[in-house]
Parts: sequence; structure tokens; C-alpha cells
Amino acid sequence: MKKLVIICCLLCCCLYGVAQNIQSCRNVMFRFYSSAPLEDIEAKTTQGVSAINTNTKAIYFKVPINTFQFKKKLMQEHFNENYLESDKYPHAEFKGKVLENPDLTKDGVYPVTVEGSLQIHGVTKTYKEQGTLTVQNGKLSASAKFNVRVADHKIKIPSLVVKNIAEVVEVTVEAAYQPANQ
Repeated sequence: MKKLVIICCLLCCCLYGVAQNIQSCRNVMFRFYSSAPLEDIEAKTTQGVSAINTNTKAIYFKVPINTFQFKKKLMQEHFNENYLESDKYPHAEFKGKVLENPDLTKDGVYPVTVEGSLQIHGVTKTYKEQGTLTVQNGKLSASAKFNVRVADHKIKIPSLVVKNIAEVVEVTVEAAYQPANQ
């Protein structure tokens, strides 16, 4: 019985130590911007989630597609029903890794390269993009801005509105993390 209690205590300590390496964010800001000849389109959500393992540098993002807010209600409706088909493909998801090994125990701004798989509209594509990890007063945040080619994810734009929507959409991501055990 004594050995069982000791093993349980050791197991709990190990799990606590692993959890300290995980940072999470429950209100990731995602913004996309499409500049086209007839009309610029912008949408934003703060309902994404993210986690980063500060030891392995594995990073994960997920966002519900139908949470993006547009200035015009009709744009939001077309985005969800016709282009991203959010009923059929409810989330966008990124699984990747930070390629550099910055010391995230020290305050600083760390330019990084992140490589991984982005799934949008049921299509997964590998991306390798630049971003920034910032540690300020011991708190970790991440930001990135990158481009997504609509056709790469088999998002079809009807010829009638092709001049309204850009072929390449700029995506901005911002996350402020906290230890996952909090």
C-alpha cells in the first residue's frame, strides 16, 4: 500500500511537471483581409484556441469558421454558406512546430519560423511561415501574418464575384498564453 501511494505521488508530480510546459489561449484573434479591385473584405474572430508546448515547441491553433464577423451581414452569410461551407467544414486547424529554440524563460521578442499543416475547407496544406513569440513579464504571446491562396484549399469563387474576392487572403493571428493548469 505504501508503494502504491508513493507511485501515485510520483505520477502526479510528473504530470504536473509536463503540464507546466503547456501554455494555452482560449481567445485567439484571427483576422483575414482580402483586397480586391471592387471591394476589400475583412473579418475577425476572437473565438480561436491555441496551445504551445514550450519544451517541444509544438503549436496548435483551431478556429470555428462560423465565428468570423463581417461588416456586412450578407458577406458573412455568403462566406459561411457558399465559400467555406462552415456546416460541412466547421473549423480551420493548424498543427505545427516552432523550428527555432528560443529561451522562453527569459523576456524578449523572438522571431521564429513555424512549419506545419493548415486544414481549411477540408483541405490540408503544409505551410512554413514567419511569426513572433514574445515573453514579457513572464507571459508568452504569439503573432503572425501570412498569406493563404484560396484555390489551395479548394474554395471556389463564382465567376460573377471573382473581382470582389482576392485569390490570396492575408491572415493575422494573435494569442496571449497562460499556463494550461490555470
